[in-house]
Amino acid sequence: MKIRNSLKTAKARDKDCRLVRRKGRVYVINKKNPRFKARQG
Repeated sequence: MKIRNSLKTAKARDKDCRLVRRKGRVYVINKKNPRFKARQG
């Protein structure tokens, strides 16, 4: 999982990416391609 200061770029890489908030952190998750996981904060 990559830790990034901007998740907009991470979300734009694949059309199946979703932005999710958990425990005050923002995550990008992708069910079809788990390579694109990212976290912010």
